[in-house]
Amino acid sequence: MSTLRDRLAALTPQRLRGIRRGIEKESLRARPEGTLALTPHPAALGSPLTHPHITTDFSESQLELVTGVHASVDAALAQLTEIHQVVCHEMAALGDEMLWVSSMPCGLPTDETIPLGRYGSSNVGRAKSVYRMGLGHRYGRRMQTISGIHYNWSLPGLTDDEYFALIRNFRRNAVVVLYLFGASPAVCSCFVAGREHELQPMGANTMGLPHATSLRMGRLGYQSDAQAQLAVSYNSLKSYAASLEAGLTRPYPAYEAVGIKNPGGDYNQLATTLLQIENEFYGTIRPKRVIKPGERPLHALREGGVEYVEVRLMDLNPFEPVGINAHTARFLDVFLLHCLLSDSPPDSPDEIAAVKNNQHLTAARGREPGLMLQRLGQAVSLADWAADIVAQLEPIAAAMDALDGGQTHADALAAARAALAAPDTLPSARVLSAMRAGHADSFGAFVSARSLDTRAKLLALPYDAALKARFDQLAAESVTEQKRIEAGEQMPFEDYRREYVSSERLGISDRAVLPGAGSV
Repeated sequence: MSTLRDRLAALTPQRLRGIRRGIEKESLRARPEGTLALTPHPAALGSPLTHPHITTDFSESQLELVTGVHASVDAALAQLTEIHQVVCHEMAALGDEMLWVSSMPCGLPTDETIPLGRYGSSNVGRAKSVYRMGLGHRYGRRMQTISGIHYNWSLPGLTDDEYFALIRNFRRNAVVVLYLFGASPAVCSCFVAGREHELQPMGANTMGLPHATSLRMGRLGYQSDAQAQLAVSYNSLKSYAASLEAGLTRPYPAYEAVGIKNPGGDYNQLATTLLQIENEFYGTIRPKRVIKPGERPLHALREGGVEYVEVRLMDLNPFEPVGINAHTARFLDVFLLHCLLSDSPPDSPDEIAAVKNNQHLTAARGREPGLMLQRLGQAVSLADWAADIVAQLEPIAAAMDALDGGQTHADALAAARAALAAPDTLPSARVLSAMRAGHADSFGAFVSARSLDTRAKLLALPYDAALKARFDQLAAESVTEQKRIEAGEQMPFEDYRREYVSSERLGISDRAVLPGAGSV
């Protein structure tokens, strides 16, 4: 039977050099006093419907910055930094707004006044806004303002089964990543107003937990009682697609009560099924494929297979100008290879339940001394689990460093080992320590100060005129493309909506693609 080292040795340097990664980073636009900016998406940044690098997520006030696909961590972070520079300079030209550097939101207005993303009058643009309206009805708008970093990763030559083996192992060991990089142990009190929670009062308008790592990934974050009914299997593409299709086609009584439209004729949501579209399904990692315009993601997966995985559990690190640093990205590269190369038995309903429970415990109590979790049916301390995984990563880091004769991956592991040896240096602990030391335990005061400092640092970087000119052109082209899509619209929106959410479009069929449409 082959071991991890055998499988690693079988990976040629050419394949390892073929690893590709890209980063998607969400951030709220905030006022200097720490409240949500309610202004429209800055026009100078182009069309959020069609811009390749600057769009919005749930809210008009929530930017999403998207890199291209890169052969190195340094190149991905360099592009992410450039996008941040462009955004900060254009925002500075308009006033004093800043990017909120925490995953947990700033001071929020009443739920119904949090602005939904707007994407123009085309069918796909309207569908994107209606989908967000549906998310608000289903989960509340506050929850949707949580921001994070998605790390997209691929290795050439992998089969669907190999990607799903990676995914199962990532889910099993995700607590290690949450422990090492979680950075959201506290939140503004406004976020939990009127909700049941286990948080404790801290400073002014602040709630949190003393040993939390990532409230974003805990019971107060992207969680859904309705989605808990979905028994999603990660044992194969076929089983994953079948379980996801069930959520996309099964009517859900509570959402049927909301209805497609309100009495005034405005749309409440795209569908009354458990999931409106595939992206509504929450998870720490997703199998993904680049889709054609108008194609459903599930159809793309079924037809073409898995192209990459999207890691979704990374918090924004408020101590890093772009929310993530090179050590963290290189750790993820090595960790994902470990997930791929390790034995990955099929999952089971019992293990899926244990994975979820481990995630919740780590999110709320991860730095609690002696915290015990369930690993393969056995009780193990989170600290021992993390130390064991980091030790297993060493030969993989060495193989990656051998490609260029450096030691950057070994350095990333050394940083992780140092953090495990001194838990008070973990990002989540640093957040609470900084809140206490300089901001009277106030989450809002701490993040506002970090956001202003980050804004100043990004604005102080050399800003090449050619960079501005290139993004001015991208913005103009994106507006032109949005207008082109709108001018070519012929199908009534209700026909488009019915066609887009139809079950026929989830499988391989001649009706799989809506011409002239984009991704919802």
